[in-house]
Amino acid sequence: MDIKILEMEDTKCRFVLKNASPAKANALRRTMLTDIPKMAIDSVDFHLGPIDVDGREFESITPLFDEIIAHRLGMVPVPTRPDGFEFNYKDDCVCGGEGCANCSVMYSLNRNGPCTVLSGDLMPVMGGSGVSNESLKPCDLNIPIVELADRQSVMIYAHAVKGTARKHVKWQVANGVGYKYMPRIEIGNVSDPEDVKSACPKNVFDISKGKLTVRKGGELDCILCNACSEKDPEVKVTGDDTEFVFTFETDGSLTAQQVLDEAAKILSEDAKDLGEKIKALASE
Repeated sequence: MDIKILEMEDTKCRFVLKNASPAKANALRRTMLTDIPKMAIDSVDFHLGPIDVDGREFESITPLFDEIIAHRLGMVPVPTRPDGFEFNYKDDCVCGGEGCANCSVMYSLNRNGPCTVLSGDLMPVMGGSGVSNESLKPCDLNIPIVELADRQSVMIYAHAVKGTARKHVKWQVANGVGYKYMPRIEIGNVSDPEDVKSACPKNVFDISKGKLTVRKGGELDCILCNACSEKDPEVKVTGDDTEFVFTFETDGSLTAQQVLDEAAKILSEDAKDLGEKIKALASE
């Protein structure tokens, strides 16, 4: 399989997968969705009881159940490789799963109403040996968590650990992972080029010297809807099942390039592992 990058941004990517098959394309898609490890908040400790702030008493209560707030915090994207640091899985860490700077990040959140509590209010307390607190801040600082009224307060400690989306969607870094067959367009003797051109919803065609042509890059924009073929059967649109146009986004906890690199690495390792198991079975 070969990959040609069409567009690459921090959290978005569009590429062509060549010399592949539908099975291989779907394997890559599923790997990006479920097998990329990332950090996410997994446990939250809530302070209960009154909180005194400069002589004013606030009640540790919010309009939402604690469980709902915890679920929302779990979906807040937090950095997975801050300053290039690679976290351990908690169960595989030298701390024996107790939680330390090598496998977890602790965040504190302390806000008093009236206010809207945002993801940016999560303050890193501990995590990542030698990693700066600034690099541990949530990837998006403006996600609303809960609205507090006057004298309402929330004080929590949250712990982020490494995992994959096979266990829970909060560890899913890639979103909207989709692909289509690479469109192939053949143009015969079209009687009314303008009619066919105007029928295309993606403006794939152009007219040159009175003849219908595919504009530069037009094939990539084709959505295989066959609106052009319905106007004139001399235009034939098919999908190439050896090339696929992929698009995906990330939640910001990893860059799009990191997700693509990691997916290719994981898929390659899984294929190698499967090959070794098949050889072992064949030798028995």
